[in-house]
Amino acid sequence: MSDPVIMLTLLVVLLGLLAAGVWVAIALLSVGMFAMVFFSSAPVGQVMATTVWGQSHAWALAALPLFILMGEILLRSRMSEDMFKGLSPWLTRLPGRLLHVNIIGCAIFAAVSGSSAATAATIGKMSVPELNRRGYPERLVIGTLAGSATLGLLIPPSIILIVYGVATDQSIARLFIAGILPGIMLVALFGGYVILRALMNPSAIPEEADTFTLMEKIKASRRLIPVLLLIAAVIGSIYAGIASPTDAAALGVMFSILLAWLSGGFSRKMLMEAIMGATVTSAMIAFILAGAAFLTVSMGFTGIPRNLAAWIGGFNLSSLELLAALTVFFIILGCFLDGISVVVLTTSIIMPMISAAGIDPLWFGIYLVIVVEMSQITPPVGFNLFVIQGLTGINILSVARSALPFFLILLGAVGLIIAFPQIATWLPSLM
Repeated sequence: MSDPVIMLTLLVVLLGLLAAGVWVAIALLSVGMFAMVFFSSAPVGQVMATTVWGQSHAWALAALPLFILMGEILLRSRMSEDMFKGLSPWLTRLPGRLLHVNIIGCAIFAAVSGSSAATAATIGKMSVPELNRRGYPERLVIGTLAGSATLGLLIPPSIILIVYGVATDQSIARLFIAGILPGIMLVALFGGYVILRALMNPSAIPEEADTFTLMEKIKASRRLIPVLLLIAAVIGSIYAGIASPTDAAALGVMFSILLAWLSGGFSRKMLMEAIMGATVTSAMIAFILAGAAFLTVSMGFTGIPRNLAAWIGGFNLSSLELLAALTVFFIILGCFLDGISVVVLTTSIIMPMISAAGIDPLWFGIYLVIVVEMSQITPPVGFNLFVIQGLTGINILSVARSALPFFLILLGAVGLIIAFPQIATWLPSLM
């Protein structure tokens, strides 16, 4: 049986298990066992035991539950409300006015949560009722929230970048630094789109009755200080080389507990809820990573990735053609799986092709995350769409239509980092 046929067989088995409702981690382990039993002579039980154990105590993985816990704490604190009140006075004169609070607020919260869903839920709870009350266009309110919340996947500390780094043995610190400029680029693109829409149809954006003096704006900005301190503590310590991502995550948890307590309204009960939420999410991701690690090893025993890379190499695709094909592949896959599952399912197969094509794996991680961001706002399994539907009660197809322009902006961002890879590689080259 040829390698493409074997790959197709394994893909059918995997999709069949996922369609049957089997957990992603169990499906990955099952496909790995199937591949080793039928297409290699290696001892399945021994390989599975050593791989799962080796994956479960990777030190880099310790940052994952800590960053998730930090996001869960902030989700339950008053700091998101403070962000709205601190940002809004500065944005009343900008075309699009308070719609930019969604974009900048998501960017700031993304820099302390690492989670797209947490960013959508936290900023959405604070901004959607207020913007609707003030008469802003519903589609733009929903669209800016859906699109900007995807920044939680890219702007460090990003949970999915940790997953990619662990799965591909890349430096998580360098991946974090690589995500900064692309994240800023996306904020600028989203903001530019809102400004353009506001200039094309000024009557759609309500006038703001409140006016603020410079001193009032500066006074309101004090509410941003706790969040900015948290960002400086986490990202600054990594960039300065003072702390590893895991150390910075522990520092972030300590700061987030302190700041949540100082902001008021944060109780011991909320802390326990945050810990339990982080435990459940972390256990799910760790289980998926263990299954993906075993699938990667089992694929190595079968020799399929190496042979498949050679087979694809036989088509003499250029790097650009390969990336175009992968973009379509990831968008389709992202319509049915969440972002983390997309990353762990594909890295064992894709990375040999990437290496053979001479593509920088650090740059590819940022490319992959932006493409996965697109999947967060595509039906039927766009996680951000479900979060926003839960917040607003709006039909999910209406939410998806509102998010469509931001999907196209993300597609344009993919084109920009392909055309100008330095956007992702320049900052890490300075480390």
